Amino acid sequence: MSDSTEFGKAPSGGAASGPPAFESAEALTEALSGQDYVIDPGFAVVVHLATALERPLLLEGPAGVGKTELAKSLAAASGRRLIRLQCYEGLDDGRALYEWDYGKQLMHVQMLRDRIGELLSGTTTMAEATARLQEQDTGLYTEYFLSARPLLEAVLSDDPVVLLVDEVDRTEESMEALLLEVLAERQVTVPEIGTFTARSTPWVVLTSNDTRELSPALKRRCLHYQVDFPTPERETEIVSRRAPGVAADVVTDVVELARRLRGFPLRKSPSISEVIDAARAAAVLGLATTGEVDKVRSALLSALLKYGSDRELAVRRLDEGEPEAEVDVATDEGWVRRSSRPADTTSGAFGRGRAGSGATRAEADRARRMRR
Repeated sequence: MSDSTEFGKAPSGGAASGPPAFESAEALTEALSGQDYVIDPGFAVVVHLATALERPLLLEGPAGVGKTELAKSLAAASGRRLIRLQCYEGLDDGRALYEWDYGKQLMHVQMLRDRIGELLSGTTTMAEATARLQEQDTGLYTEYFLSARPLLEAVLSDDPVVLLVDEVDRTEESMEALLLEVLAERQVTVPEIGTFTARSTPWVVLTSNDTRELSPALKRRCLHYQVDFPTPERETEIVSRRAPGVAADVVTDVVELARRLRGFPLRKSPSISEVIDAARAAAVLGLATTGEVDKVRSALLSALLKYGSDRELAVRRLDEGEPEAEVDVATDEGWVRRSSRPADTTSGAFGRGRAGSGATRAEADRARRMRR
């Protein structure tokens, strides 16, 4: 095997530098604004630090608050290519790091057949033939036969990229161990070849919807920011930018409707993209001024809510003002009264490390045992 330190290095012997980082948080804010991404000042400072220090950025928070969109807008604003690893349960290194192209290897083996006879000519024993074969490098395990997946692709890229590791909390904890080498050392080790060091320095953005607690080792290597739903004023600006054809008064009313819905114990709160869809739907339905949203609210709920139980709860709360039924639930602090409706599984309302509805089931089981 060749010296592993030679693999994947930039011509100068180190990672290539790409487009310069943003000069300040204000410059970053302006660049993202050009991509119609509206960012809070505090959030902008953290993103600026991540790009300037070239540290991975871990964004945690409920689904639909713009974590993934930040990575997309950051790539567009900086002129970098976006490489995305979409995480899911069962993701393995073959999908995240690399796979061997067995088709190419098979064709290579077939071409070697014709040369094996020439190579073994003159040998008289099996041991002699085996020893001669072992001296030869068949070339089967080289970079040519690698099919790079997102993590290795980011390391091998000659031009700096933005690497998005989306919804990392959906994977098993074992996958986090694969990420550590990339995040800490900017390298990927292929046992058959050696270690590929980064040819350029990627900006890495990891997102998590708070469905489970991430390992301290992963968090230690990242800058962290907790992303939440924006204020009504900022969300109004976001929706107005993404749906420019909708009247300002209508946007304000749709955002207010979404804000009220997020205050209910829903299985899934409306995301910002769903609020944008609802605003566009309101324009299609002919709304042009304030106070008209209630006339088409039933239709707008189809864009904002995606569960039948959520819709029923919202209609009761909005139309009838029906109080939600409550039950006794056992918690670590003792017995408390809680809504009988399932909690919002996307907002991390029960704290990170619990998966919303799963946490509710666990509390119910504990309550039954205590009653016995």
